[in-house]
Order: sequence, then C-alpha cells, then structure tokens
Amino acid sequence: MKWSEISIHTTQEAVEPISNILHEAGASGVVIEDPEDLVKERASVYGEIYQLDPNDYPDEGVIVKAYLPVTSFLGETVDEIKEAINNLMAYDIDLGHNKVTISEVNEEEWATAWKKYYKPVKISEKITITPTWEDYKPVSSDEVIIELDPGMAFGTGTHPTTVMCLQAIEKYLQKDDEVIDVGTGSGVLSIAAAHLGAKHVQAYDLDDVAVASARLNVKLNKVADSVTVKQNNLLNGIEGPVDLIAGNLLAEIILRFVPDAARVLKKGGLFITSGIIQGKKNDVKEELKRSGFSIVEILEMEDWVAIIARNDGPFAKEV
Repeated sequence: MKWSEISIHTTQEAVEPISNILHEAGASGVVIEDPEDLVKERASVYGEIYQLDPNDYPDEGVIVKAYLPVTSFLGETVDEIKEAINNLMAYDIDLGHNKVTISEVNEEEWATAWKKYYKPVKISEKITITPTWEDYKPVSSDEVIIELDPGMAFGTGTHPTTVMCLQAIEKYLQKDDEVIDVGTGSGVLSIAAAHLGAKHVQAYDLDDVAVASARLNVKLNKVADSVTVKQNNLLNGIEGPVDLIAGNLLAEIILRFVPDAARVLKKGGLFITSGIIQGKKNDVKEELKRSGFSIVEILEMEDWVAIIARNDGPFAKEV
C-alpha cells in the first residue's frame, strides 16, 4: 500500500487542535517536530533520556506530520484538513506559516520511521509512559507504567498539557475516588487514575475513533475492571456526584462545560483542567470562579497552563 505524508508547518499553540483534525481525517498517529526540544533545558529529576537529531527539525515553528493511505479520495481529504485548520483562526489560534505539503512514502518506511521519536519517558515521580514495543523494567516498586501504542492512540502522552494533567492527578487523587475523564483521547489520564487508586473512572469522548483507541489502551493496561469508556459530548446528561473531573482540552471547550462540572462534582471535589494557552488562562480562571470554584493551584509548562480548582459553589452536591 502507498501512503501519503501530510506535513503542516505551524506553531506550538496549534499542535493539539491540528493533531485532532488529522486524527479525525483518518491518521492513526502524528509526529511533532518542535525545534525548542533541541535547546530547552530539561529537568533530570525523572531521569529522561533524549537523543534528538537537529536535522529532523525546522528552523522555526513546529511541523506536525501524519500519514494517510493513498486513495482516490485523498485530494478531498487534504482539502478538508486545510479547511478545518484554517477554521481554527476563528478561535484566535495562531497558525504561523500554516504551510501544508504532501509527499509519498512506501509502507515499509511509514511503518517504522516514526518509532524513533517514541521512547520510555518518566512523566512524574511515579508515572512512566512507554511504547508497547519497548522492554521497559520498573526502577521502583511503586512505579506506574502506562503502555501506549501511538499507532492507535492520540499522541504519546508526553505533550506538556498531558504531563501537567498526569502530575496533578498523581498529586490530588485520593484512594477510591470516583473520577470522570472528559475528552479522554488515548485514555492515558483514565489509565493513570485507575493505577493510582481510583475506585472507578468514567472516560468520555465525542470521537468514536478516540473511544475505540481508549478502550484498546485500557485493556492493554489491564484496568478494564475500573475504567468505563463511552461516547459522550462533554458532560451532557452525566450525573454525579464524583470526586474528581479531569479535562485536557482547548480552553474554548473547557469554558463550555465548567457549569456542568460544578453540577457533577461533589462539594470539595476537584476539577483538573489543561490544554489552556497562556492567553486564555484568565478567561478560564474567571469562568471557574463564576461557577463557584476556588483556585487550588496553577501549573505552567512551556506555553501551556493547567488549573486545579475546588468545587465550593452553590451547585456543589453535599454527600
């Protein structure tokens, strides 16, 4: 089979929404080439090892790559991808160069070349994310190892927005908590919560591809007994109360369901939000406060923000 590589030269801000557009168009994984990865200092507390080739990266901006099968509908698919990306400007997302290029690759190259980008990475004190093909041995007895196959998942789980969510879940989750993961994607947040002691996790995503991906990853990580994956639009029709809600989504989407989070969370329950660009931080903070939340902690990594808020408002359910 012949494959077409679609490459989008854009910005760090646009990486997450463009990645979602590519997945919805049929790509089973993405490669992100960000030159900041070559120069930024990295904390060594978790023992990450990075081996990056400068020739793989642009001089400026970020390149997002994905692979689509060459079919008679490829031209229409590419046009739809371009249109969806251009529509992101309506959300004040900086697209940078916004240059889309197409090239053909053979199946053998496509099937193996991207694996060089994906190695085991220690995300937090306890959590390590590793690809399924790596033979990784835990370095401590309480280490939480999450296996992901980016060939079927929404990214590798190592983007800053996901890292901050995972670190917050590790810090704030209590044993036997009831958890909801909104916009679960690969299911990595749900898997981590289950391994860290959650009693039950409800994982929701509107995209049926994400639902299938999350279900596979949940089974792969042997947490199917405590994680339920379903298709749903944010928190529409969901009843609580639960102890913790996590949502790694664009700020514009988070703003849409803050009141529902206040309705579904127990009084004193926590709302972990990530995927927020710096320019939208205050918008999310103010909406949280309007809905009765108090800000517990704000995490920042690169250009991204995560906000942890406690449900103290009039909609909070007493249990």
